[in-house]
Amino acid sequence: MATAEERSFRGAARRLGMSPSALSHSMRSLEQRLGARLLHRTTRSVAPTEAGQALLERLGPPIAELGDAVRDVGAFQQQPRGLVRINMPRIAAQLVVMPKLAAFRVGYPEIRLELVIDDGMTDVIAKGFDFGIRSGAIVQQDMISVPLTQDLRMAVVASPTYFAERSLPRTPAELNGHDCLTYRWYETGALHPWRFDGPEGPVDVIVDSVMTANDTDLLLDGALRGCGVALLVESLVETYIADGSLQRVLADWCKPFPGFHLYYPSRRHMPAAMRTFKDWMRLS
Repeated sequence: MATAEERSFRGAARRLGMSPSALSHSMRSLEQRLGARLLHRTTRSVAPTEAGQALLERLGPPIAELGDAVRDVGAFQQQPRGLVRINMPRIAAQLVVMPKLAAFRVGYPEIRLELVIDDGMTDVIAKGFDFGIRSGAIVQQDMISVPLTQDLRMAVVASPTYFAERSLPRTPAELNGHDCLTYRWYETGALHPWRFDGPEGPVDVIVDSVMTANDTDLLLDGALRGCGVALLVESLVETYIADGSLQRVLADWCKPFPGFHLYYPSRRHMPAAMRTFKDWMRLS
């Protein structure tokens, strides 16, 4: 196509970044494979034969479509548009993503976000997500990890009406006998451990579970309704503690742990939409 448009092997070779002799050789090889002469050659010019012209007319539209496709791929690298898929626990969506979402949509209207709530330990990359958000303590070491929040803490809470009829636990061991609302991972069936940090190191407590759920909002709702004691991320319950809807115990036994991180497998060839979302979450 380049040779026919330039009407010259020299001009076409210059356009394609190759030598005229290499282009002429490639042209002869193509004609041999097709069994048809595609170009008339003279010492002064080159022109397509009837077969060559017919082939050019057939090739034009699909070649143009291929060019558009390649340019579109390049646009994904340069212009922030397209779909970004993020897998995260509910608490991360509530505390990290949703407060920033409205401003992000105003700034980047051509980026579409798919937010999937998943409190489990899913391999988000294997499932086709662009990013995951989890506590930095559980992000795999082969991932690139970007911190989004300060360190987190857990909080042991129940409603004042629940504690009105029971003694307040002063140590994790004193949770025995209390009605506890516990988190269970749906995929594995494992219960989230009630783990504390004391003067002599970590302490794991097996609690009496009166209700399990794989949703932190249900555990929070149960605690607010006086159903029992829940172990939840401090940021999720601090407003309820402040207004007296929940009462906190064992605060000294709950030490900070790494906050939420955005993670992904590689920096190479990151589309502009992904790069924009990453930078927005990190800097805004």
